[in-house]
Amino acid sequence: MPILNKLRTALPGGLGGDPARGSPRSRLTRLRTTLTVFFALDGFLFAGWVVRIPAVKEQTGASASDLGLALLGVSAGAVVTMMFTGRMCKRFGSHPVTVVSSVLLALSIALPARTHSVPALGLVLLVFGAAYGGLNVSMNSGAVDLVTALGRPVMSSFHAAFSLGGMAGAGLGGLVAGDLSASTHLLALTAVGLVVTALAAPSLLRHRHVAPPAAAPARDGAKAPRRTDRRTRRLVVLLGLIALCTAYGEGALADWGALHLAQDLDAGAGLAAAGYSLFALAMTVGRLSGTALIERLGQTRTLVAGGLVAALGMLLGALAPTIWLALLGFAVTGLGLANIFPVAVARAGALAGPSGVAAASTLGYGGMLLGPPAIGFLADWFSLPVALTTVALLAAAAALVAYGARAVPAPGPVPADRADLPAGVPADLPADVSAGQARAGVVADAPAARTAHQEG
Repeated sequence: MPILNKLRTALPGGLGGDPARGSPRSRLTRLRTTLTVFFALDGFLFAGWVVRIPAVKEQTGASASDLGLALLGVSAGAVVTMMFTGRMCKRFGSHPVTVVSSVLLALSIALPARTHSVPALGLVLLVFGAAYGGLNVSMNSGAVDLVTALGRPVMSSFHAAFSLGGMAGAGLGGLVAGDLSASTHLLALTAVGLVVTALAAPSLLRHRHVAPPAAAPARDGAKAPRRTDRRTRRLVVLLGLIALCTAYGEGALADWGALHLAQDLDAGAGLAAAGYSLFALAMTVGRLSGTALIERLGQTRTLVAGGLVAALGMLLGALAPTIWLALLGFAVTGLGLANIFPVAVARAGALAGPSGVAAASTLGYGGMLLGPPAIGFLADWFSLPVALTTVALLAAAAALVAYGARAVPAPGPVPADRADLPAGVPADLPADVSAGQARAGVVADAPAARTAHQEG
């Protein structure tokens, strides 16, 4: 229970901390830890559900298309919630919305295993999806504000925590799949979710809302923020589509990966559950190294390379004749997809601030949630392996779109964390280069830096 112990001692507002004490930097660091816990919990609970999908499918007697329709409840609930969660965050703050959504997610995860018909399963998944969508939007909203306040490109670390939680949830699910019923397992996850939320919530609620970029003064006396123009909105939508194409693959593997291994390759319950765990582990490793990768390759090359690697990996995972080759394909797919979503969301934020992040995130999570039902219909019309090859097609499409937009500069006002750059350094300097690094000579000259940002 190291995470719970850490919550008691390291987090402000917990049993060992006080948000009113310490430097602003230390308070932000503690807030980062708290948000990381919620991202990890979200991944843990979601993975716990997805590894029990085969058992729930058998319990309800659903066909592949029936299950796809039921899973559409998750999509519908999440998309509807995402449409107004941003406004709720503006009115009440992202932190309270995060706590409420976490409680609802923990409570609703126990419901699917208690259904015995497809309509009932679809209804409870509607509730589950609403809680899941609300938690993801509110967490990302809080993370965006915190990233701006820290002045460091740490968004990938939050998504790494989600993947790490998913790996742990899937791994635990694989271990208990043969001994515990789906009902008992998911009820235990409810208890875990409520306990972790209760421990982390005081810390999150006692933190003041972190000001978004618009609250900071603009450089050179310019008025901030300016309204985003039509071209900027189109670019944000384009980045959202890149996120959608890759999140489609994450959702497809989450909901159909275990079933593919069990149904098409005769894997046991434990080994089938390990497929998503391996995928989540690969994504975690990729995201933990995301900042270094972006610094070395640049954003565009990271997007293009990730899309191509994911496409090749998914072709292997879907069409491999053996379990072990399929597992290898899942791992390669996870490495390829790891940083595409965080990079696309970060770019949207550089273009349009928090509203850009919200738009790209909603499109991205829409892909994650709409993908599984589409896979279900395609599996009935063709076969599950053929349906899973659409993941490879969309990953390749994301790489193509990213390459096509490689020379697009980042218009718009100077973000708050760029406002202290020295003279001669371009305002569109990549967000993973700090002002201190620029002063130290990381950027040799402004034209070269601008060219590198546009190409990479």
